[in-house]
Amino acid sequence: MSLPAYFISDAHLGVNPPGARADREKLLVEFLESICGKASHLVIVGDLFEFWYEYNDYVNRNHFELFFALRELVRLGCEVHLLCGNHDFAYGDFFPKSLGVQVHRSLVLEIQGKKVYFHHGDGVAKSDFGYRIMRRVLDFPPNRFLFKQIHPDWGMALARFVGRNSRKIGESREINLQEYLGWGASILKRKKCDVCIHGHHHISGIWDVEGGVVASPGEWIWKPAILRMEEGGLSLEML
Repeated sequence: MSLPAYFISDAHLGVNPPGARADREKLLVEFLESICGKASHLVIVGDLFEFWYEYNDYVNRNHFELFFALRELVRLGCEVHLLCGNHDFAYGDFFPKSLGVQVHRSLVLEIQGKKVYFHHGDGVAKSDFGYRIMRRVLDFPPNRFLFKQIHPDWGMALARFVGRNSRKIGESREINLQEYLGWGASILKRKKCDVCIHGHHHISGIWDVEGGVVASPGEWIWKPAILRMEEGGLSLEML
């Protein structure tokens, strides 16, 4: 019998909006420690951090326990993947080189006889039009270089300010779940996959669609949740 696989999304570590679970990074580390040697895969489906940017000689010290837990998971044989989200797309080589965690924009894995497609889910909704433009601006190599010239403490403060304001705008936006389900069904057909797993809209669920299953682990800000795959079946667990 194969080991279970686990999927999580949208922890947004580094920010604590009103009502957020204050101990969620500690809870996440405890969860990672609990599955060491007991999981075949862990896929973090984007927005692990509220903001992430890598400097040549700087790593955010606030997340060291998380880094250690991820490295230990890898050391004990778990395949760990991290997807870029709309808040943390500026990864460099720290995760793959220092922790053994593979970083992707999107990903297809064969797990327990199922072909599974992973993507954060940003840019899917029509309401993400403005974000798609802004993402191209922020991810433009010369702009990333310029941001790198800012002192890390100032850069983080600026990013948190922008993130807080964009979150306020996003909270008033209505989620059209059918957009995501329709997109997921089209992905399954185009990629010839059985399952599509994404995050971004913070709604946890498992939905049958034409051609397979679309699922989302939900979020870790207010109601931490885990999507688990065992013997090819999916289940949700709230922590």
